[in-house]
Amino acid sequence: MEDLKDHIETQLSDAVNAVVIENSEITVEARRAEIVKVISFLRDDPICKFSSLIDICGVDYPARERRFDVVYHMLSMAHNTRIRIKVTTDETAPVHSITSIFPNANWYEREAFDMYGILFDQHPDLRRILTDYGFEGYPLRKDFPLSGFVEVRYDEERKSVVYEPVNLPQEYRSFDFMSPWEGAKYILPGDEKGAE
Repeated sequence: MEDLKDHIETQLSDAVNAVVIENSEITVEARRAEIVKVISFLRDDPICKFSSLIDICGVDYPARERRFDVVYHMLSMAHNTRIRIKVTTDETAPVHSITSIFPNANWYEREAFDMYGILFDQHPDLRRILTDYGFEGYPLRKDFPLSGFVEVRYDEERKSVVYEPVNLPQEYRSFDFMSPWEGAKYILPGDEKGAE
């Protein structure tokens, strides 16, 4: 594994920021502008032979300037080895699409766009894949509200699907914000029997 790491570092020194081994897996931190070069090399190099793209996913770190990681997972069946490639980006800077190298990247990139809003340059059909076309926002971003912005229901009178703003009434709930380990300072319903 160390030999493979050293080979990748030597061959891609101008295209990667770091190559590390953690938990018996190689992670390549690639430069965003060089992702096509890195992926092509890992697939075509006779020493690497990472011929299968397993997955592309997004990760959100809202406190960072480049808040998103785009993570590529590849497999070398010839060497029974996996590799992870990471690229950082933000809401406006697109990552170059790798659909010309791996056609199965099409739906993975669409999913990252749909869930996180990560843009992919030169993608053949970058549109939502999991959410509705009218959906607002990106549901896997950490700043997306847990309840969403709208709720969908079927209206029997209209015989159609209706989109309504989320309404979470709280008038029947009482929040005391006390620690569950300290116990209540008052008698809870049902506890009055134990006091007798």
